[in-house]
Order: sequence, then C-alpha cells, then structure tokens
Amino acid sequence: MSNVHYIDHPLIRHKITMLRMESTGTNEFRKLVEEISMLMGYEALSDLKTRDIEIKTPIEDSIQPVLDGRKPAVVPILRAGLGMVGGVLALLPNAKVGHIGMYRDEQTHKPHPYYCKLPPFIEERLVIVVDPMLATGGSLTDAVDEIKKQGGKNIKCMCIIAAPEGVKAFTEKHPDVQLYVGALDRCLNDDCYICPGVGDAGDRIFGTK
Repeated sequence: MSNVHYIDHPLIRHKITMLRMESTGTNEFRKLVEEISMLMGYEALSDLKTRDIEIKTPIEDSIQPVLDGRKPAVVPILRAGLGMVGGVLALLPNAKVGHIGMYRDEQTHKPHPYYCKLPPFIEERLVIVVDPMLATGGSLTDAVDEIKKQGGKNIKCMCIIAAPEGVKAFTEKHPDVQLYVGALDRCLNDDCYICPGVGDAGDRIFGTK
C-alpha cells in the first residue's frame, strides 16, 4: 500500500516495547507516547514545503529556507490522541490544534462522533491527525471523513500501533491520505483490541484504568 509508511527506526521500536509493558506506569507511558510521536513526526513531516528568505548571519548575508504556507493543524482524536499532540508541537510549536471526539460503543465496537472543532482555513493547511491506536480503523476513517467534509485536502495520519484490519479498512476508504505507523501488530481480538498491543491507550495515558 503506497500510502502507508511503516517507520522502522530502532529508537521507535525500543520505545514501543517499553510502551507495551504492563509494568510501565502512567507517567512513563505518557512520556513515551510523546517521544514516539516526535520521532514519528520527524519522518512524517520530511516533505514540508519551504521558501527561501534573505537573512543576515554574523558572517554575511545569506539565502536560507523557512517553512512556507499556512501553519499546519494537529488534530488529535479524543481522548487518547491528546497524548501525541505534545510530540508534534515540539517540532511545530506554532501549529494550530483542532479536536475530534469519538467514543466506542462497547457492544458494536463502532465509533460515535460527539465533537469536532477544526482551525479556520483548514483547506489551506496540512492536517496531521493523531491517534495512538489504529484498531478497526473506524474512528480514524470517520475523523478523516469529517475533515474532508470541512474542506481539508492535505491530510496525514500518525498511529503508533496498528492492526492489519485497521490499516486495510482505512486505506480502502482513504487511499489519498498518507498513513504513518510505528508498529504493525498481529491482529484484533474478539473485543477489537490490538494484539499484542498496549491495552487501552487512553486509560494508560490518563491513569483511568
């Protein structure tokens, strides 16, 4: 799948292993999610557009590149996606932040949207959608649907861990959207949790398990 990028970096692999451990506490889990997000963001943002400007160094005048266009928008899928925002903002501190709220029906395992607030001029921005887990693909698919409805065109998605079922479902619906994945796991279990996964990422980020 040409729009899926599996980031095979030893630092990311190491940190994801720490993330998986049942013994990893809330504080460390939260820090790891942020660190992984920053490392993934470095890869995902390698094609940002630039323009040349003239500057003065202590030595001489020089023509050098700066980022071009409207500031990107980081859009976490609530609530677990909030844990990834800080890592992306460490790279793009001036980025705008939107929010998309989804909750999962425990019987049907289908996502239900309850909130969406995106920055203005979303059609002119790179939109970076973040969610630690890509399980069935329903939440991410619906989130990108909503962003497109509001005019978003240039969209990238970052998920730390994904199941094959979720990758397949998402890419079939949104073949034009670049998807960046830190680890592709084995499968979903009967409760639609990723195996081996990390458990409920939201609970582990916010200490509510």
